[in-house]
Amino acid sequence: MLLLALTGSLATGKSTVSALLSQPPYDLPIIDADVLAREVVEPGTPGYKKIVDHFASSTPDLLLPSPTERKGRPLNRAALGRRVFGSTPSRQRDRKVLNSIVHPAVRYAMARSILYHYLRGCWAVVLDIPLLYDSRLDIFAPVVCMVAANSDVQMSRLRVRDPHLSEEEARSRVASQGGVDEK
Repeated sequence: MLLLALTGSLATGKSTVSALLSQPPYDLPIIDADVLAREVVEPGTPGYKKIVDHFASSTPDLLLPSPTERKGRPLNRAALGRRVFGSTPSRQRDRKVLNSIVHPAVRYAMARSILYHYLRGCWAVVLDIPLLYDSRLDIFAPVVCMVAANSDVQMSRLRVRDPHLSEEEARSRVASQGGVDEK
């Protein structure tokens, strides 16, 4: 089975390319690392517990108020993002901690999904992994497709997609993923 990695920085159009590849004439299954990253930190998961254990004492707004959730209050992803995105040493340290929690869980979920599609007889699977090289998952994909956009287009797309981000927060997130030249 062919594993096709789709990568690129934030707000470059990876979702658009994924959508095209998931439709006829290709009909390829998409394994989206961002979707898996949200799933592995949902309330009740080991990833959720580790994040809460590490960040709750220093991030008072880490959890959203949700009295109906039985497994725990959902993570406030915006608050966690403010905590880990940026170039200061403490934010870089916190981002490494967060990645050390999320990345192994995503790898495991991804491996399970690849196995599922293999057993179903799929000839190829698209691995949508924004941090392909950072997470060292490129060794599993013999074919890599890089989606790129210039920084002005990136910022514009990100601000439309996530209007709650300030310009500084948006720039910080784009910078944290590195440029196309680095990838």
